[in-house]
Amino acid sequence: MEQGQQNKPGTTGQHPHFRPAPHQQHQQHQPHQAQRTPRSAAHQRAAQPPHVTPPRPATTRRRAAANAAGSASGHTAGEGAASGKTAIIAAALGLALLGVALFSCYWTMLRPLNVQVNGKDVQVRVGTSAAEFIRDNDYFGAKAGRKLSIGGNVISEDGGTRYSVALDGNQKTPQDMEGVNVVDGSSFVVSDGTDVTEGSTEKTVPLAPAVQMESGGAVQFVSQWGRAGKKVVTVGDESGEEVDKEVVDPAQDMVIASRNVKPAGGKYIALTFDDGPSGYTPDILKILKDKGAKATFYNLGSQEANYGKYAKQLTEDGHELASHTNAHQYLPNLDANALRAEISSAADALEGAAGVRPQMIRAPYGAFTSTEWGRAGDIISCNVLWNIDTLDWKRPGADAIKAAVLNNAFNGAIVLMHDGGGNRQQDVEALPGIIDGLKAAGYELVTVSELLSHDDQFPKEVVEGTVTMPKDAQLPQV
Repeated sequence: MEQGQQNKPGTTGQHPHFRPAPHQQHQQHQPHQAQRTPRSAAHQRAAQPPHVTPPRPATTRRRAAANAAGSASGHTAGEGAASGKTAIIAAALGLALLGVALFSCYWTMLRPLNVQVNGKDVQVRVGTSAAEFIRDNDYFGAKAGRKLSIGGNVISEDGGTRYSVALDGNQKTPQDMEGVNVVDGSSFVVSDGTDVTEGSTEKTVPLAPAVQMESGGAVQFVSQWGRAGKKVVTVGDESGEEVDKEVVDPAQDMVIASRNVKPAGGKYIALTFDDGPSGYTPDILKILKDKGAKATFYNLGSQEANYGKYAKQLTEDGHELASHTNAHQYLPNLDANALRAEISSAADALEGAAGVRPQMIRAPYGAFTSTEWGRAGDIISCNVLWNIDTLDWKRPGADAIKAAVLNNAFNGAIVLMHDGGGNRQQDVEALPGIIDGLKAAGYELVTVSELLSHDDQFPKEVVEGTVTMPKDAQLPQV
């Protein structure tokens, strides 16, 4: 190569910092080979080394580096700015979401609702159940209902529903309130709870007969025996009370007839003496015997211990012995057991004294109600009252006693007098005139059973004192 070409830019001359490529280094060791063998221009061009861009000067490289650094710096700054904007947006979005969440929490969990309770404005937290709202406010003063037995008795004062409530005009139960949340603007009316009745079961039980009792007659007796039926009852689970529900087989009631005696075939009247025997009984028995008259004596069992011989005498004389109970108690005041004992003990005493056990009784004061019949109707044949009351117990005088009988006598009449229980001298004095006057009027003086025997409306077993309650019959439960 020519020397002058070494310093020209763009030639193959070496740059001070130029490091030739390997093939260039090889050519430098053979600088004159191109001139030794002449070649065509095409060969020469082909033989020339490829064009290489010479290295840029250091200044140029520094400028390029600076430009590159600046470009990189600008790129980094742009990326930082974009990242900052993203962070701001994210923060704003987060704050917005937090705000939404807080508002949602407030709106769904903390917001106060305005409602009315019993006409007053009240606030309650949103999401509160109606039941919780009412409980938390002590039921707004409402009292709990009671638990009642099936018979209507109180089992517990607070065993009923805790409260009653109407929500927006619609009646609700406390159970309904458990599944309902309070709604803004709702209206509650909270009042006392209602009473509830205990649980119960049903069963079929015997139905006892009742007692139907006639009135107005002097002789009472059973004209129809009671028979049990069946009924369904409701039984309280807690109280055990039984309440009738329905009758499935009606019972047959016990019927007590009350009849006056209407004898046929003659004029008959019956004299009767109460409260004996006593010290006056022998005188009365003597008069009756002397006058050929018969009478009925309603003796007290308690008197037989001292005057038992007179009970035997009167039966031997053809008179009738009947019971005035044992101790002259007011029978409606006695319970069932005491009543039966009062009647039975008298019968025992009379039987012990006279050998006769009478079924006929006269209740003290005539007091033998349907209750007494229901309790003891199976141990008597009849309860005999009277048609003529001489009021001898007032001791009005012998003439007044005689007049009371003679002025009121009629066929079938039963006359009430006394041979015990007090001073009966007036009865003794009046008796002869009574017997004479009745006979003069055509009456035959007979015992009560004989009187009944002349009237077909009285059953034979009542007349004879042999009444027995049928096996399929049942006394009323009274």
